[in-house]
Amino acid sequence: MTWTDRLALFAPLDFAGLALLILGSIIIGWRIEHPSAHKPSVSNLMAQYRREWMEQMVTRDPRIFDAQIIASLRQGTAFFASTSMLAIGGTLAMIGNGEKLSGIANDLILGSDPAFVWEIKLIVVALFLTNAFLKFVWSNRLFGYKAVLVAAVPNDITDPRCLPRSQQAADVGITGARGFNRGLRSIYFALSAAAWLAGPIALIAATLFTLGVIYRREFASASRKILMDTTS
Repeated sequence: MTWTDRLALFAPLDFAGLALLILGSIIIGWRIEHPSAHKPSVSNLMAQYRREWMEQMVTRDPRIFDAQIIASLRQGTAFFASTSMLAIGGTLAMIGNGEKLSGIANDLILGSDPAFVWEIKLIVVALFLTNAFLKFVWSNRLFGYKAVLVAAVPNDITDPRCLPRSQQAADVGITGARGFNRGLRSIYFALSAAAWLAGPIALIAATLFTLGVIYRREFASASRKILMDTTS
């Protein structure tokens, strides 16, 4: 069977749903990281708080509290990285048993798709999970860099290297948080891709639902309203 024959196994609605999934993940990510000036995202608001955190850290003595927060951030990224790795392993195991999976899946949805169709759908899930794993691992390393930079900030606040070094730590931390958020979004869209197993309509519905949830959390959530309150 040629690749043309195999692609013919998918309906136009399958390709439309896959395009929506990929483009939706790219567009919402760009919108979150490049919001308009009058409507910042939660991620952008938190970036400012991260800078303020590093400014306060300069005069804090001792800096054990800051070290504990960084350690907590690293633990979070390590947890999600290991979880993503387990999910990738499980997905690859299902791909390796495509014939059995296709039989069970076709019985559940009363279809007759060959194993190749189910394998492609699972590969899409695995790709999103792999991207999430890579983002979490890099984010974990960046938080490690941030810890070193924080330790390198002079204790003497009159030292001319003090504020510049603290801002370096803030910028590295913001980059790490950006990677963490990208990893979370990849997991969200991996779950949307898993809905493809139930058909293209389910994939489109799950993708639209995921986009709506992400948009609400970044631009219309209660937490954003709290962060926007500059009087606190």
